[in-house]
Amino acid sequence: MKLAAVSTFVAGVPAVPRIVRRFARGVLLAACSLCAAPAFAWSNHALATAPALEAMPEFAGLAPVKVESLESFLAAQGAGLEKVLDEQERWAREHVIAYPPRPEALRFVAADAADAAELRRRFVAAVRISPEMPLSLFLQRKPGAPVDDGRAPLPAREATTLPRDTAIEAVKFAALREGEQVAPIDVVASASDEPDYGLDLGLWEDNGTSQGRAYGFGKQPFGNPALDFGTQAPFHMGFYHESRIVYAAAGFLKRTYPEYRVHLWKTLALHALRTGHDYWGWRFAGWAMHYLQDLTQPYHARVLPDVSTVRMLWINTLYLAGWPDARNSAVTLVSNRHLAFENFQRTALLAGYRERSRAAALFDALAGAGAASDPQYDDGTARAAVSLRAAGAADALDRTITASLPARYVSDPSFEFGASERGIDLFTSLSRDDPAARDALSRALAPRLADYGAYTRALVRSLLTAR
Repeated sequence: MKLAAVSTFVAGVPAVPRIVRRFARGVLLAACSLCAAPAFAWSNHALATAPALEAMPEFAGLAPVKVESLESFLAAQGAGLEKVLDEQERWAREHVIAYPPRPEALRFVAADAADAAELRRRFVAAVRISPEMPLSLFLQRKPGAPVDDGRAPLPAREATTLPRDTAIEAVKFAALREGEQVAPIDVVASASDEPDYGLDLGLWEDNGTSQGRAYGFGKQPFGNPALDFGTQAPFHMGFYHESRIVYAAAGFLKRTYPEYRVHLWKTLALHALRTGHDYWGWRFAGWAMHYLQDLTQPYHARVLPDVSTVRMLWINTLYLAGWPDARNSAVTLVSNRHLAFENFQRTALLAGYRERSRAAALFDALAGAGAASDPQYDDGTARAAVSLRAAGAADALDRTITASLPARYVSDPSFEFGASERGIDLFTSLSRDDPAARDALSRALAPRLADYGAYTRALVRSLLTAR
């Protein structure tokens, strides 16, 4: 999709009175300041990626691939990667709205690298990810899977840069050895969760990091720069389908970059697959699908679900008049509902891994109805299809969450989900106390997981066809 084709997102917006822009911008800034809290769209992508791809026999049945370190891949493909990354940069400048060009000093050049560490440093800088990412060789074990395969456990600290994340720390990782054989589906499923381990942290110039000052992304458009995990939000959210007033009031919403990340990692995946480096081909593919999957989450495709533009203006009018409660409450409630929805999704899938019948409808949704029902994938899919469908579902989903969950979790602005109470397991508690509410939430979640599975397979199928 060329930039001109979507120019109405940036231009073509009718003149909006300054006072209206000011009111709308105030609420949107407040809402986006909390994007840091729910910066993860889905809790543990691997839980959903594996069953989505198990339903794709042409992929699930692929022969094992040889594990390879990033340094080995770069040493073998350095010269070729120079051209690939140059072409990717040209594509991004032409197609990604408000794209911050990669500084010329970061262009990947393999020649004359002193050693493997320097080659890796140059690559990390060229793709503009956190230099602190371990990029270890590992798999994420499925819940309940046997651990007698001879692979040593890998501490979470060797997979993630996050100083604290109880969800990641609860995952069991297995270390891989260079040269061993591993199933592509295990590589992709594990890698699909990896961008949430710190890949996009500290990349903005006001994040207080050396890479933020060097990478050229500018100041963080929304989220709290002081919160480490929140700095990834603009790479994992895509607000492409808001009202014209919202865009006129809040130009910073144009600065979201999941489609840039999808295309970058998909491009590298295809190059690796075409040159016989299948391990990195499928690992990059997992990274690409992570951002695509993020956009199937309605709270990553709409700023304030079920809050109309008129209401947005009214509550900000109250704020400007000295009554901030309405604005603060609206923002907190949306954040709580976002986090509660993710909690239900994660705990439902975990219950299904323990006993499939408990969440059979959700696993069926992820598996889909066969290849004929899956969509096609192209470079415009992330914006024109995936996020559009999620944004369209956001208002109804928000209402279902409000009606189905205990009021203190989703209707009490004094409650902060994830902080006011620990150890919440919404699927288990609703199964015990309110099965009808559990079923209502499951029915709302199933179409979102159906999109998650369908577009995951569409991306993989596009790689299988093109390699």
